[in-house]
Amino acid sequence: MIIVLIGYMGSGKSTIGSQLADALEYNFIDLDDYISSSEGSSISDIFTTKGEIYFRKQEHHYLNEILSSKDNTVLSLGGGTPCYYDNMSAIAANANVISLYLKLAIPNLSQRLFNEREKRPLISHIQSQEDLTEFIGKHLFERVQFYSQAKYVINADQKSIKNILEEIIILLI
Repeated sequence: MIIVLIGYMGSGKSTIGSQLADALEYNFIDLDDYISSSEGSSISDIFTTKGEIYFRKQEHHYLNEILSSKDNTVLSLGGGTPCYYDNMSAIAANANVISLYLKLAIPNLSQRLFNEREKRPLISHIQSQEDLTEFIGKHLFERVQFYSQAKYVINADQKSIKNILEEIIILLI
């Protein structure tokens, strides 16, 4: 089985994913790390040198490569992955895949992301918390239609990692 974690940047996909994989004794793959390793370049460098279209094509290719695996895996997607190249259809059509959307309210996402802007090229230019909140709101409005196609929606607001993991494991049983 492949468990796919979907959500906006800062929603905890990588943190929850690695701990869920440990709890289930599954492999863990962060798609951005997988792409970076496979391409021999950071995501930021790929965007800068080859552009977003190239990145999205490669992202689609590597996603399908992982989805075709027979290994038990927890896969954390990039925040934009579900929104391109009909990736959500590929996820939904695979009987071996369970998708979960880690949903957080915009103010909580903004609070989490504000101090790590420099590490995230998409928001590194944003100077104020207010501007970041507005950016996330607009961006999430565009993406939520894709995120909501996940099999399960996990409201992660005000929950500990332990509580989120327990909720996911109960859903999987």
